[in-house]
Amino acid sequence: MRIKLIVVGRDHKGFVSTGISEYTKRLNKYGKLEYIVLPDVRNARKKSTAEIKHEEGTAILKKIKPNDFVELLDERGKTYSSVQFAQHLQGRFNRGGGTLVFVIGGPYGFSEAVYQRGDGKLALSEMTFSHQMIRLFFVEQIYRAMTILKGEPYHHE
Repeated sequence: MRIKLIVVGRDHKGFVSTGISEYTKRLNKYGKLEYIVLPDVRNARKKSTAEIKHEEGTAILKKIKPNDFVELLDERGKTYSSVQFAQHLQGRFNRGGGTLVFVIGGPYGFSEAVYQRGDGKLALSEMTFSHQMIRLFFVEQIYRAMTILKGEPYHHE
């Protein structure tokens, strides 16, 4: 199964991109992670939160195909331990079908249209992190999950 990660907005912190590149390179051993960075909304300072979410949502939905399984990273989503997340991924892989798509929205969250298209929601923590840091944390968790599934020594319990 293919995994796609869609994120909103460019990386303003170079160290985040460096970390994502490292884990993306490591993930090539297991299959390709398609990492899509959508541009920031133009003239966002002149727009309402609703307008920004709508524009981001439109851009997100353009990157999703009808048979994709879409999980939104959302503070109200389900939380998993790393092992449980690995099992969750394995379950999705076993079901087959389209690409497994994870979406990290911008700082204001998702539009209603994106919530309606989502097939599930997951949260990394009850704590709040910047949407840019979540990118790095989540790519590392995908890598960790793959090593757990392969029985490799990266994850320690």
